[in-house]
Amino acid sequence: MIIKALEVSREEEFLAFCRKHRDQLDDSFLSEEELERFKADADNPTYIAVNSDGELAGAASLMLNDYSRRGRKARLRILYAEPEAAGVYQELLQAVLLHADGMDKLNIFVPTLNTELAGKLAGAGFEVERYSFLLVRGGQEVPEFVLPGGYEIRPFKRGVDEASWCEVRNAGFAKLKGSETPVTPEMVENMTAGADSIEGGMLLLYHGSRAVGVVRGSADEYKDRPLMNIGPLALLPEYQGKGLGRILLRAALHTARDNGYGGTILCVNAENDRAKALYISEGFNEVEAAACYRYVVPGAV
Repeated sequence: MIIKALEVSREEEFLAFCRKHRDQLDDSFLSEEELERFKADADNPTYIAVNSDGELAGAASLMLNDYSRRGRKARLRILYAEPEAAGVYQELLQAVLLHADGMDKLNIFVPTLNTELAGKLAGAGFEVERYSFLLVRGGQEVPEFVLPGGYEIRPFKRGVDEASWCEVRNAGFAKLKGSETPVTPEMVENMTAGADSIEGGMLLLYHGSRAVGVVRGSADEYKDRPLMNIGPLALLPEYQGKGLGRILLRAALHTARDNGYGGTILCVNAENDRAKALYISEGFNEVEAAACYRYVVPGAV
């Protein structure tokens, strides 16, 4: 088995490999939209394992950007090998580690049902860091909500609200595992221009003149069914526990209905019991669970 950097001539073969095996992994970065944008470069170092017949039998692709560099952690788009190439996980990992300078750890999500891949990752030095749940809500009736006095929900304004969005999201997620790294106004601007952006999908909750909560709805799908993804949903710490999260959630559900979506989907960390209880009480059902695996980069501080 030969491990080699992905060449442009084999890019389509790599993408086909991703499509073939994305159900074995968390497919957040293996969707058609993501794969259409993929390009093997300095921000996406990618290696493949080639068998004696010259066929692609395994792949590892690392995602590096400003957010990962600031947080000193990078996400693996894919780390997977065909059953007959099961021994190449460590070799593929070592190849992408050549590009992980400045990173403390690498992460990859795997459905908890995929115990076979979990064993392969453990053998390569990965360990479980946390768990998350995927929740889906059907097209049942959307409950109404009433804003307390002095509160108002406003649609996001491009070129105006980026800093306020960051302030709320970063304060609300400062202690949430996997989301501790602050986002920047530039990241929010890019988010509003993404292909998954929905008109009126980003909302801010104001208390007087201060933004205290945010929620985003974006285009997504689950099992080939179009759904609206809800997230992030965040409140300033001092405004949490007041029922405002439920109001923001319901506002997002109204956005989904008004845009013709027959359901919504979201992801929640396992340790965030309060948030998960809220979503379940509002009609969401758990459909999948995933483990986030961590590989500590040798020499990381």
